Amino acid sequence: MATSSVTSSDSPPVMDQRKRKRMQSNRESARRSRMRKQKHLDDLMALAAQLRKENAMIRSSIGATAERCVSVEAENSVLAAQMMELTHRLGSLNEILSCIGSVSAAAAVGGGGGCMFQSEEFQVGDGAPWNSVGLSHHPIMAEMFDY
Repeated sequence: MATSSVTSSDSPPVMDQRKRKRMQSNRESARRSRMRKQKHLDDLMALAAQLRKENAMIRSSIGATAERCVSVEAENSVLAAQMMELTHRLGSLNEILSCIGSVSAAAAVGGGGGCMFQSEEFQVGDGAPWNSVGLSHHPIMAEMFDY
């Protein structure tokens, strides 16, 4: 007795149906995979566009900040030069006031004074000393704010 090796489960119509079902399942899986891949690509493209936009804004901000920095550095240089000039002028004025004070003290005692500002070139038109024209008051300070 010969037994048949072909059973009903191995019959060609059933194999074809399983094969078709598996192929259909594979096609559907591939379609879902392509859709996920496309969505991921779209998300990445949107992110790239957003990052380009942010990058452009940051570059613009950096440019404006760099321009402001140059402007502030220039202003700082001007202010430093003005400060040096005013410091020098203040030192000169303090020296003048010191000499005037020593001349006044010497004149009160009755002596000379030995200050270079007593010479004729430092006398005001009518020969009056410096402090009689108001140098001991505040006009010099007002002139300082003209800068």
